[in-house]
Amino acid sequence: MSTTIQSKRIHSVDALRGFALAGVALVHMLEQYIAGPSSEGFMEGVNSLPDQIVQGLMPIFFTGKFFALFSILFGLSFAIQMQSAEKKNIKFGKRFLWRAILLFGIGYVHQLFYRGDILTIYAVLAPFLIPYYRIPTKWLLITAGFIFLGIPRIIAFFIFGGESPTGIHSMMDVNHPQVLAYFDTIQNGSLLEVFKANATYGMLTKIDFQLSLFGRFYYTFGYFLIGLWLGRIELFNNIEAFSKKIKTVMLWAVAGMLVSVVITFATFATIDQPIDNTSLHFTFGINFMDWFNISMSTIILCGFLLLFQREKWEKRLLFFAPYGKMALTNYILQSVIGTFIFFGWGLGYLGQIRTIFLLAMAILLIIVQTLASKYWLQTFKYGPLEWLWRSATYLKWQPMLKNTELNAKKMDLS
Repeated sequence: MSTTIQSKRIHSVDALRGFALAGVALVHMLEQYIAGPSSEGFMEGVNSLPDQIVQGLMPIFFTGKFFALFSILFGLSFAIQMQSAEKKNIKFGKRFLWRAILLFGIGYVHQLFYRGDILTIYAVLAPFLIPYYRIPTKWLLITAGFIFLGIPRIIAFFIFGGESPTGIHSMMDVNHPQVLAYFDTIQNGSLLEVFKANATYGMLTKIDFQLSLFGRFYYTFGYFLIGLWLGRIELFNNIEAFSKKIKTVMLWAVAGMLVSVVITFATFATIDQPIDNTSLHFTFGINFMDWFNISMSTIILCGFLLLFQREKWEKRLLFFAPYGKMALTNYILQSVIGTFIFFGWGLGYLGQIRTIFLLAMAILLIIVQTLASKYWLQTFKYGPLEWLWRSATYLKWQPMLKNTELNAKKMDLS
C-alpha cells in the first residue's frame, strides 16, 4: 500500500469519525444529556413552533444514525489494528482485549457524568470481534443481517416477555417515581449525587435500553461487523474504485428507507390505543423503525464517501478530521461540558433553553472542539485521553510531542 493511499485512508476515516461525532453531539445537546424519559411537561413554555420543527427533524435525520456510523468505525478501527499487527508479525488479540478492559474503565468514569455512555457497551462487545476476524466474509454479513432483521430483539421479547431485563419500570412510563426522582437528581442534585444516581439507577436504565425491545446492544455489534467487513474489503483504501458500488448501495438504501417508513407507519397505525409497549406488535414496530435508521445511516455513509471524492468537498469534510482523531477526548469532554450546562451541579439550565438555541450551542461546541483539536495536534501526536489509553495499552508511556523521536536522534548525533 502506498504512503499516499494509506494517508488518504487515515484522513478519510478521521474525517468520517469526526463527522459522526458531530452528529452525536447534536443529538445529545438537544436531548440535554438526559439519555432517557423526562418528566411530563418538560420544556413546556420555552418551545415555539420553530423549536418543535427542529425536535421533529432530529429523530428523522440524526437520532440513531450517527451512533451507527460511530459504531461502524469502531469495527473498522479493529480491522485496521489487526491488519497492521499482522504485517508486523504481531499477535494483537490479547492486546485488544486489554485495550477493551481499559476502555470499560474510561467509559465507566464517563457514565458517572452521563448515563447514556456508549464506551462501556463497546468495551463489553469488543472481545466478540476477535473470533470474527478470521471467519469467512459471508458469515460477517450473515450475522449482521441476522441482527438487523431484529431476530435477537424478538428472542429477547420471548425471554423477557416485553418486561424490563433489569426488573425496573417501563422506560415509557415518564411519571414513574424512579423517573421523577432521577430527573430531580440531575436537575437539583450535587455532582456526587449525580455520580451515585448514574452508577446505580442510571446504569440499570442503560442496560435495560440496550437489552430490551430497543435492542441497541445487538445492533451495535451488527454495526461493528459491518465496520470489520469494510476494513476487510479495504473500502477506505480504494474509495474511488468502489464509487459505482457505493452509488448502487445508496440507491438501495433510499428504497429501503421509503419501504421502512411505509411499514413502520402501517404497523403503529394498527396498534390499539393506548400503545402497549410490551406487546409483540410494538416489538415489530420498533424493528421497522430501526430498518429506517439503518437505511438512513447507509445513505449518510455513502453520501460522505462520494462527496469525499470531490476535491472541494474533500477539503470541507477534512475539517472534521482533527475532531475525529481526538474522538475519545472530545466525546467525553462534550458530555462534561453538556452536563455542566444543564445539570444542577453546574449551571442548571435543564429545560430552560429553547431547542433552536440548543442547536446553535451544539454547532458552536463542535466548531470550538474541532479548532481546539486542530491546534492541539499541531504540537501533540494524540489527544490527552487517546495518549493515556495508548500508553496503558502498551504499559509504556508513548511519545506525546510530535517529532520527539526525530529530536532524540538529532541529540544523539550532536
